[in-house]
Amino acid sequence: MDYKKKLNELLLATARQSASDLHIAVGRKPMLRVDGALISLEQEKILAPEDAQGLVLAMLTDEQKEKFLKYGDLDYSYSYEDKARFRVNAFFQRGFMAAALRLIPAEIQTIEELNLPVILREFTKLNQGFVLMVGPAGQGKSTTLASLLDEINHSRMEHIITIEDPIEYLFVQDKSVISQREVRSDSPNFHRALRSLLRQDPDVVMIGEMRDRESISTALTASETGHLVFSTLHTNSASQTIDRIIDSFPAEQQSQIASQLAATLVGVVSERLIPRINGGRIPAFEIMFVNSAVRNLIRERKIYQIDLVVETSTQEGMTTLNRSLANLVRNKEISLENAEVYSLNPSELRVLLERG
Repeated sequence: MDYKKKLNELLLATARQSASDLHIAVGRKPMLRVDGALISLEQEKILAPEDAQGLVLAMLTDEQKEKFLKYGDLDYSYSYEDKARFRVNAFFQRGFMAAALRLIPAEIQTIEELNLPVILREFTKLNQGFVLMVGPAGQGKSTTLASLLDEINHSRMEHIITIEDPIEYLFVQDKSVISQREVRSDSPNFHRALRSLLRQDPDVVMIGEMRDRESISTALTASETGHLVFSTLHTNSASQTIDRIIDSFPAEQQSQIASQLAATLVGVVSERLIPRINGGRIPAFEIMFVNSAVRNLIRERKIYQIDLVVETSTQEGMTTLNRSLANLVRNKEISLENAEVYSLNPSELRVLLERG
């Protein structure tokens, strides 16, 4: 089999069917994720070990093959001509090669095109502070961040630096200068890229993912020293995010980190992509802006009270995930069943909907 040709056919099928992901694994037909659900490409054959290996290796350079075989998994980006671009994780499972490919749209969509709350635009007007996009994997965090950064790109003269592993969206520079640094291609590792970040004269920084204590420290320091910093975390809510950041540090440092966070954090946005009744997916959000009440709660380590502040501060643009889900149900965008699946507190959601 010509694995390069077959790979290109699968990538085109992914793009044409508006799938978010393509999965290659032994013992299954290639599978697509469409509107959050996995479907088989029925016209394809079940992949034998040599087929999965051929498809995975067809995407890799010699240097990437060496690293993949040495470490057993590899993150990278892959482009098929100018038609489609993918973020890929290749890995071994039960001794066989496999891969998960996330389709990255060629164009960065605007806040309106993505059905994002226009209040998020407020984050793009800041000169300093720390903004976090959080939520489970595959829920639109990177897409939302790219939209916010592109808004800055089209409206302000800034130096925007991104540190990504791998680079996802490709920005076309407009008013801003944009430096996109890919781990391994442009810097030997994530930590070295972070350490040199502040010597590169940035105004706006995007750290693709806060993986550990060092990346959190860098983000806090950058936002303390006059930069606007965006990043992501795999947490479920604003309060859980703050807890996770503080708990990443030893007990003797936690008070200092809480103080830094209280001084620098300006907002946390938790996002979920919910299947729409009429097809496609639509985002639901928890949005927290850091006001004086939230700052005091962070400083005093009373994080458990933050949910109540978000709930009672709708006039400041804040919203709970349940309120966002309830609005989508009322507007007949999503079903109650799906709203309950994505809610962190389904019984509270039902009470909200009963109130009307």
